[in-house]
Amino acid sequence: MARLFHVPLSPFCRKVRLSLAEKKIEVELVEERYWEQDPDFMRRNPAGQVPVLRLDGVMMAESSAICEYIEDTRPDPALMPKDPVARQEVRRLVGWFDDKFHNEVTSKLLYERVNKKVMKQGYPDSTNVKAGAKAIKYHLDYMAWLLDHRRWLGGDVMTLADFAAAAHLSALDYISDVDWNRSDVVKDWYAKIKSRPAFRSILADQVPGFPPPRHYNDLDF
Repeated sequence: MARLFHVPLSPFCRKVRLSLAEKKIEVELVEERYWEQDPDFMRRNPAGQVPVLRLDGVMMAESSAICEYIEDTRPDPALMPKDPVARQEVRRLVGWFDDKFHNEVTSKLLYERVNKKVMKQGYPDSTNVKAGAKAIKYHLDYMAWLLDHRRWLGGDVMTLADFAAAAHLSALDYISDVDWNRSDVVKDWYAKIKSRPAFRSILADQVPGFPPPRHYNDLDF
């Protein structure tokens, strides 16, 4: 069985979990307090980051590299298009959410509100929280623009781009930091993703000290 060293609210771990579940790859989840830099974990990934996946006898790190390995070795159902131009667009959007969205929103909201407390690094920085709350509006509007022109974020079919976005938004939704009333088209898109069997384990996550809102695992939110 595959083994994934992860943190429940990490969007990077969630992206890998969604890919594994969509491909119906059975995986053992191991919560890893990576910030404590346990020697065993550091041997698995000297970068000291999650996710780390053991699959096919290979220990691998970095979420996008992991997801592309899964896609290369388990191509059905496909999460990457075959057309090179379409693949480039999916990779662009994965990078958008894992880089730009993460730096401007996730790190300002989730990390300030949750990670600091869990890691015992003090209290949230209100300046960062305000910046994240402002930035997410721009990103939701950009997603709405994309979805006004496409069935899914990356095109006409669901791809890894949708899982990357949903991974970040689901983690933020756990702490009620997504205004689903801002865009009906984004809310409808998330409802479609949220209802997939691949999402079930994510909706069952519980983080001690941080109970999810009632709408979090409600498919008719």
